[in-house]
Amino acid sequence: MTTFEERATVHAFRDDALGEHDAVGLAEAIRRGEVSAAEAARDAAERVRSVEGRLHAVQVHLDPPATGASDGLLAGVPTFVKDNTDYLGLPTGHGSAAFTPRAARRHAPFTRQFLSSGVAVLGKTRLPEFGFSPATEYDGAEPVRNPWNTDHSAGGSSGGSAALVAAGAVPIAHANDGGGSIRIPAACCGLVGLKPTRGRVVTNAQSRQLPLDIVSDGIVSRSVRDTAAFLAAAETYWRNPKLPPLGLVEGPSGRRLRIGFLVDSPNGVHADTATRAAVTETAATLERLGHTVEPVELSLDPRFTEDFLTYWGMLSFLLGVTGRSLGTDFDRRRMDGLSRGLREDYLKAWRRTPGVLRRLRRTKEAYAAAFRGLDLILTPVLAHTTPEIGHLSPTVPYRTLIERILAYVAFTPVNNVVGTPSISVPAASATDQGLPVGVMFSGRPGSERTLLEVAFALEADRPFRRVQDR
Repeated sequence: MTTFEERATVHAFRDDALGEHDAVGLAEAIRRGEVSAAEAARDAAERVRSVEGRLHAVQVHLDPPATGASDGLLAGVPTFVKDNTDYLGLPTGHGSAAFTPRAARRHAPFTRQFLSSGVAVLGKTRLPEFGFSPATEYDGAEPVRNPWNTDHSAGGSSGGSAALVAAGAVPIAHANDGGGSIRIPAACCGLVGLKPTRGRVVTNAQSRQLPLDIVSDGIVSRSVRDTAAFLAAAETYWRNPKLPPLGLVEGPSGRRLRIGFLVDSPNGVHADTATRAAVTETAATLERLGHTVEPVELSLDPRFTEDFLTYWGMLSFLLGVTGRSLGTDFDRRRMDGLSRGLREDYLKAWRRTPGVLRRLRRTKEAYAAAFRGLDLILTPVLAHTTPEIGHLSPTVPYRTLIERILAYVAFTPVNNVVGTPSISVPAASATDQGLPVGVMFSGRPGSERTLLEVAFALEADRPFRRVQDR
């Protein structure tokens, strides 16, 4: 039987080459010759081993680690790639037991962009099946656990990456976001998680094939400057000429902003007490820092949630049809309860697809209307605080599970549909159990600079809580 002490806080911080460095600090130490990239990789691997037995965040290790560009902004920083993105020679399992993954024959386009920053890849992190769930849990396998309290979820779908970064095993890790999958685990684990504008980083092949591309790649990090450095490095590799250049954002701006805020979601889900407090406290901090903060309404089509759920189901249906491209033994009957339920719901509603796509594409009009006169909008990331393991397990009956998910993930999908950037940062307050609470800022297309500047200002005003100090 597991005791409370064994299911409490887990972290890997120690006096080694990584110390308490974030990615930027570690890269600077490597450039100065204070530590070597080999020492950083070795100590990161040891940190991973020290926490993996309790977090279950790693899908596959790469030994020896693979290094990226030696002149990259993050040269020598150890990291992981999420296991829904191809890395040459490693299997890509997508978190699914429905097939046997085979070794990738080439890097995905984003993997090449990520490696151009100079990072050293130690392996791949776990995700829930096909990234569909906001909790990294499984039918018949250990869940990924939250290092702040291992009885609780690390979020999803980038839960493995978030758990390793929050625990101090590595400074940053790859994440991607098709409905909140960067921002949700960042909120659960007390991290910074920015979903970029659609097209800010290179697009992987799977996203290009979607009728509505909702997926963006990025990272989760413990500091704002790490996320800013990643985006600057990514832009050095490739810049989208349709978006304003970003460059390296290095701190707050002196510009005073008009920021709207809301605490209940546009689809009528009410945030819980701790989450409401986190948003209102952040709004008060912003006002004290000189910004204008005012209530705002985001009037979405009443069918938005149902339409997004239908689109979600369509993705599960398409995976069931095309799964043999992932593995010749793919069997959709082995997909988990959430994936099967989404697929079955879609089969009942597939005739609605043209209308669903039309209405989802029109969401950008309501989003733009809400931003008239505003620079950013502040909201919760999630409608309630981090649940315990099992609450969102794929073993929960589908109808109950989908109701729980919709009552939890009520804010993040809008940015995926519209293609706009959004960042989760840790709030000053925490839950009664000491778990982090995230707040979210959303902007217009291409406004990552403004998002980072506000996040820098909040971080400078009240440094983010650290798991090792709990």
